[in-house]
Amino acid sequence: MACTTILVGKKATFDGSTLVARTEDSPSGIFNAKKFRVVHPQEQPKTYKAVISHVEIPLPSNPMRYTCMPNAIEDEGIWGCYGVNEKNISMSATETLTSNERVLGADPLVYYVPKTETEDEKVGGIGEEDMVTLVLPYINSAREGVFRLGELLEKYGTYEMNGIAFQDENEIWWLETIGGHHWIARRVPDDSYVIMPNQLGLDHFDLDDAFGDQKEFICSKDLKEFIKKYHLDLSLDGKLNPRHAFGSHSDADHTYNTPRAWILQRYFNPTTNYWDGMDAEFRPDDDDIPWSRVPEKKITVEDIKYALSHHFQGTPYDPYGKHGDDKERGKFRPIGINRNNVLGLVQIRPYMPESIKAIQWMALGSTVFNAIVPFYPNIDDTPEYVKNTSALVTTEDFYWTNRIIGALADAHFAACASHIERYQNSLQSKCTQLLNKFDEEISKEAKDYKSASVLCQKANQVIADEARKQTNDLLDKVLFTASCGMKNGFARSDA
Repeated sequence: MACTTILVGKKATFDGSTLVARTEDSPSGIFNAKKFRVVHPQEQPKTYKAVISHVEIPLPSNPMRYTCMPNAIEDEGIWGCYGVNEKNISMSATETLTSNERVLGADPLVYYVPKTETEDEKVGGIGEEDMVTLVLPYINSAREGVFRLGELLEKYGTYEMNGIAFQDENEIWWLETIGGHHWIARRVPDDSYVIMPNQLGLDHFDLDDAFGDQKEFICSKDLKEFIKKYHLDLSLDGKLNPRHAFGSHSDADHTYNTPRAWILQRYFNPTTNYWDGMDAEFRPDDDDIPWSRVPEKKITVEDIKYALSHHFQGTPYDPYGKHGDDKERGKFRPIGINRNNVLGLVQIRPYMPESIKAIQWMALGSTVFNAIVPFYPNIDDTPEYVKNTSALVTTEDFYWTNRIIGALADAHFAACASHIERYQNSLQSKCTQLLNKFDEEISKEAKDYKSASVLCQKANQVIADEARKQTNDLLDKVLFTASCGMKNGFARSDA
């Protein structure tokens, strides 16, 4: 999947939470509807079989309840996307990454090969389809998530390059796969944020720590030997740069990947560097944009929603822009794109009771035209409005309503922009107000984790109802505006 990820350490956020957010974006020409569900321990399989790779993996006998955001149509498997388990541990699914020929030649990806008349079937490794299901129900910390996924990668391999985030209230870890069986992981600095487009991102790795105390770095067991055997370290000073060793620097990266890191570091650090013009310290096509940065101010949920809706506004590259050179507009791949399936953001709040510590925010469809709403993951079921998405295009669910709004508003961007902006401000403000209200009520009224779960479920229904009301109102406005702008309109009426 083509995606964009933001990771924010607890000292860089507005309230001391850890924040992990990712857009799941479909490949070109494909749109994947998503639904919000809870998986209970009895629903978790004892043996998992992947649809794409056919690999079969026995699972531990003690799964936890967890939330996820699977594909509404599971013809290619589950694709859990992101979620939170009952221990308030979160996991994102995968940011598709890039690699180079040296790595893929040394440790080839593990592809599925179907049976032929002369050869038996060869199962593949694990991929984005599988990882949330295989890992999230079994981990008690972000660090545990790194080790569990790492063991699975070493044993079964993978057929794609991926980056995965693990999160608890104290730490965020970022894992990147290297070839078929190798991987590296780094702890996000508490005072920093990370922007990850679809490109291997880590720009520094401490092998001594990874093979020692593992305070900030962890990796596959034979990574040192792997690097040495295949001459992967390209450093002149002995300091391993994973981008150089394992990553790519293609022309495609400079239109598809690096511009996304550039525009969001420009957003979070507007005065730290020169970003524009002849004196720019970083340009959209630069390969040395830092992996992590200390922001100029603390980062909020609203900042992340804006960032992951970005289409290069304020630059010559905005596809909706009206000024400047036409050749520059649409030059780079935007973050807010037509193929956004879901923006998933998990906020883990250290100051809240365990029963309501985590909040699972979501925005469905193209992020340019939607709003982000919060839900409590300590629940037994999810509201109908976000639960039963199917292949049927309907205004009865959040995903399809947002998709319709985006398609209508995109063609009439200038005329609909004020509707979208007011909707985002109104719904997000109301949801934050509701969240504050329910936080207080649940903290006072809940006697234990289970009673809090009942109250969380009721709160989620109120939030879903509000989202439905305001989203339907937006659809009405956008439909009217788009209808008035139809090319077969005519000023004169019958009178």
